[in-house]
Amino acid sequence: MGKFHFQCTECGTSYREEEVRLVCPACAGQQQPGGVTRGVLEVVLDALPSRWPSASPSSAEFLAAFLPIAARESLPLLRVGATPLLEVPGLRRALHMPRLWVKDDTRNPSGSTKDRASLLVLAKAREYGCETVAAASTGNAATALAAVAAASGIRAVVFVPASAPEAKLVQMLSYGALVLPIAGSYDNAFELCSAACREFGWYNRNTALNPFTIEGKKTVALEIAAELVPECPDVVLIPAGDGVILSGVAKGFADLLRCGLIRSVPRLVAVQPEGSAAIVNALRANADTVTPVVGASSVADSLTVQVPRNALQCLRAVRASGGGGVTVSDEAILRAISELARTTGVFAEPAGAAALAGLHVALEQGRLDRDERVVLLVTGTGLKDVPAAARAVERPAPIAPRLEAVAERARCVLRK
Repeated sequence: MGKFHFQCTECGTSYREEEVRLVCPACAGQQQPGGVTRGVLEVVLDALPSRWPSASPSSAEFLAAFLPIAARESLPLLRVGATPLLEVPGLRRALHMPRLWVKDDTRNPSGSTKDRASLLVLAKAREYGCETVAAASTGNAATALAAVAAASGIRAVVFVPASAPEAKLVQMLSYGALVLPIAGSYDNAFELCSAACREFGWYNRNTALNPFTIEGKKTVALEIAAELVPECPDVVLIPAGDGVILSGVAKGFADLLRCGLIRSVPRLVAVQPEGSAAIVNALRANADTVTPVVGASSVADSLTVQVPRNALQCLRAVRASGGGGVTVSDEAILRAISELARTTGVFAEPAGAAALAGLHVALEQGRLDRDERVVLLVTGTGLKDVPAAARAVERPAPIAPRLEAVAERARCVLRK
């Protein structure tokens, strides 16, 4: 069960599990401080199932068939995944897209897609006998690690920018993590976390640096495909920060194609804020690496990075799928929060709503047709950043406690 080896995504060298823990030793020599992660390792399973497991996608039986774990018992006892793929009739009508779906990953335990990576990382930490796992994060990966670690009985240490949304800070503190707010950026937190892991012997969950972050996130692609079988999406739009979620989605569809459970893979579209668009900029320039966005900023804190750590693999994944990238303004992201909530019932944080904002841009640019099978991956709940959502709505003034006031307010609203 779960037998595998690692393969370097840069030089192609293969390694046994016992030989490495994080990145390719050969390519790691090219690592630049603060630069993209070199020598990212991909998990290659020795065998994949030839038919869909009958169990739920969040069950140990299903996950053990597709993930590199020694035994089902390695998995933490926390239900992660099996989030709904919504048919969203209201949004379909509004956009004239009859085959549009929303993958609602806000339903994960800590409210984001990052729980999928943490589930596998903590499973491997248990197999390796690790007592402490650490991560740097803009917020969601930290809360995900804290949640799954709490369910696993493993200590979590998280490094986050002090500017992280209050709700995310409260979440990770409530789960009992050691929270280290950094007076600096996510990139500063990433470097400090990596140094601390080397110094104190903690298991490093940092995105891309730990190969199981990518492998864990592939489960979202497995679920999308299982829901739509025998069809497969034509296009999946994915909010991108470091590029790990997109790489994980690509890995999931690639594994399914390899074992014959799907006939084709979808085009992947990376969606990034205009103020933090290193990956999309590289796609537009047909570059093999990214140029840092110094002072990167966006209302979508989860997507705000100066140097996307998994940029190299992400760029290759997008191009191999025949997809591309789009940028969206902060104003468009804020509008999309309300639009998504009104038309689908899904309340997303800015990073999650960016997928819908990106869909509008992709349609305007002719990157997809309205009759194609399109999936929007909504990566995080709006409860993580209510102040951002509040910027896109008008708070009504109080009314008198009289029926006449109700009637007057209702008439005003209906006239709009």
